[in-house]
Amino acid sequence: MIAWLRTLLYRCVFYAGSVPIVVGIAFVAPFGQRAVIRHAHLWSKLNRWCTRVILGITTRIEGEVPPGQYLFVSKHQSMFETTELQLMLGGPAMVLKRELRRIPMWGWATELYGSMSVDRDASAKALRRLMSEGAALRAQGRSVVVYPEGTRVPPGETPPLRSGFAGLYKAVGLPVVPIAVDSGLVLPKKGVARRGVVTFRFGAPIPAGLPRREAEQRVWAAINALEPDRPETMPPA
Repeated sequence: MIAWLRTLLYRCVFYAGSVPIVVGIAFVAPFGQRAVIRHAHLWSKLNRWCTRVILGITTRIEGEVPPGQYLFVSKHQSMFETTELQLMLGGPAMVLKRELRRIPMWGWATELYGSMSVDRDASAKALRRLMSEGAALRAQGRSVVVYPEGTRVPPGETPPLRSGFAGLYKAVGLPVVPIAVDSGLVLPKKGVARRGVVTFRFGAPIPAGLPRREAEQRVWAAINALEPDRPETMPPA
């Protein structure tokens, strides 16, 4: 019962606090991208405060967060890592499904913040757009963060990477830093949140320019490093 009450209180406080932050983007936007990033991080800090104070969830970092420009590729088990990594990594650009950028206000805010869009199809037009956006972010010196499983997956599941990862890897031309996360153990997709520690394990950088299958296999293995019963090789898509 207490865990359910904490979960409900967290949702009430977080979502109520999110409203003025999202609306505030309109007032911050004229001051440029740096101002937008600082403002957006208020949302990440709000979630960090709510999870720590209300839910009793803390974080542990294993490995090193390397300095420089990278494509950060993370396991995805809950919303927690999508806000926490923005703070840990200093505000990298995001990779989003194209339809998410069509959401009024929110989609506009993500463009101001810095983002790339990926389509479910692999058309030549979609690939050209991805290459163009990737080149622009690389020229700006921005790192990029992506969740290549495409959606939240429960602990223990190790699905193949979505096909869009290969195009993104080629488009940005950056070394990859894989991140294993076990947030689903305390923040499941459905149900009650639990007290505990979320581990972020940063793997060794993977070079740019590798053959597609090798890059996918190395990334898949590294982001699933905290899954105890994962298979030896990435399952077919």
